[in-house]
Amino acid sequence: MTHESTTFTRPGAGRAWPARTGLIALGFVPLLAGAVRLTELTGGADVTPDNARFFAAPLPVALHIVAACLYNLLGAFQFGGRWRPRRHRVLGRILVPLGLVAAVTGLWLTLFSALPPGDGGLLAAFRLAFGTVMAGSLVLGVAAILRRDVARHRAWMTRAYALGLGAGTQAVTQALWFVIVAAPPDEIGRALLVGAGWVINLAVAERIIRRRRAGRPVRA
Repeated sequence: MTHESTTFTRPGAGRAWPARTGLIALGFVPLLAGAVRLTELTGGADVTPDNARFFAAPLPVALHIVAACLYNLLGAFQFGGRWRPRRHRVLGRILVPLGLVAAVTGLWLTLFSALPPGDGGLLAAFRLAFGTVMAGSLVLGVAAILRRDVARHRAWMTRAYALGLGAGTQAVTQALWFVIVAAPPDEIGRALLVGAGWVINLAVAERIIRRRRAGRPVRA
């Protein structure tokens, strides 16, 4: 997603792999959950209250899972170390469609599929809000690089990736709840835990963006 003449160099190139590994690890739990859902859809699993909505709309579900998993995995390689313009540009042209498919199908499922057990209006509102921001960030990131505004491009793409990786942080926030409380959250509690995952990721993204603007090294 960068112009061919643009060169990116980051301090601490040797620390690229730890940063990327951490991002991939954060996305592992949703990737595993997505693989289970795809197996259910393609393997003829029994329809239950937990998975009925996925069987009711298998195509958007499959598109959402595949696009989100690939976006999270490949997106990790856009962070850390030296930015090779050609590789960054080619990978970006793959990532933007994947991110848009993940965001748009997520919005579609929120609007048109039945709410799963334990979800409610607040969580649906969070999904609509953060999904819209993710899609908008991708569009603004593309618009910025077309103007050769590299700084704004990087900022918007960082925000989009942070939101796309939200499911990983949400797995952590919900796991911490179970460890501390030892009981499942109620509907509002679950919505707040899921929302916290997106908020945490956005806060980290904004910190990274501010450090870039200040010219200080970043590790992600």
